[in-house]
Amino acid sequence: MTAVATSGEIRTGNPRRSLAALGRLTAYLQATPLLLILGFFFVLPILMIVVVSFWDYDFAGLYPDFMTMNYADTLGSWVTWKTYLNTLKFTALTWALTLVIGFWVAYFLAFHIRTTTMQMVLFLVCTVPFLTSNIIRMISWIPVLGRNGLVNSALVELGIVPEPVEWLLYSDFAVVLAMVHLNTLFMVTPIFNTLMRIDRSLIEAARDCGASGWQVLWNVVLPLAKPGMAIGSIFVVTLVMADFSTVQVMSGGQSASVALMMKNQMSLLQYPAAAANAVVLLIVVLLMVAAILRVVDIRKEL
Repeated sequence: MTAVATSGEIRTGNPRRSLAALGRLTAYLQATPLLLILGFFFVLPILMIVVVSFWDYDFAGLYPDFMTMNYADTLGSWVTWKTYLNTLKFTALTWALTLVIGFWVAYFLAFHIRTTTMQMVLFLVCTVPFLTSNIIRMISWIPVLGRNGLVNSALVELGIVPEPVEWLLYSDFAVVLAMVHLNTLFMVTPIFNTLMRIDRSLIEAARDCGASGWQVLWNVVLPLAKPGMAIGSIFVVTLVMADFSTVQVMSGGQSASVALMMKNQMSLLQYPAAAANAVVLLIVVLLMVAAILRVVDIRKEL
């Protein structure tokens, strides 16, 4: 029977190999539209930025060349390093606050709301503010935190402070507050999705074994929620590192970030210098994302 089957496959040109080749060809054809879109809208722009970062420029225009001057100016300036440290400070504070807030909001929705309908309703309520523009939600903090805003007026009238607090607005505090407000949902959503996938029998088993509520949270819920926390961290880190409008508006021009520095360079037509900063920023963000992926394996969540 084996000899007959083998000879039959040889006479027919080995149909198994033909089917496998056809399957590979079909997979390539199905992936071609996605590859074209990613290549044209993602890979090509990044390559153009890398190429332009080596060009020369002056007040009159850009000159195709291969110069490392832009990278030397970027990496050799203490102003640039201070700006990167300031950006990393905003990123770390925003990430920590959004992680804590996002986890507890997601935990409440996943474990303290019994019905799926109510969970979805409350989750949609959380998303309602995000249906408006980021700029509008950011600017809405100005009449709240201003010198004559709602917070200062309440503090003065209650006698808590003798005069309005100056650092509530146009400060690093205002920048971090606005960033947390703008990016918390990007932490809530993946964590909530992960918590909803946790088998409730694991929690019941832990309680049957005598574990307290905090022990269940620390030993069962948190380890299983790490993929969602990692995905939310990637969202928040990439968004904050590239944010310039929040820093510009909420700090009143008193703080700086890498994205804001690139925006100012582009306004002065210094495109190669801005491209060099963009490449360095991209490398920094990729290193941060790689560090997150080294700590947590998110493949089970994708």
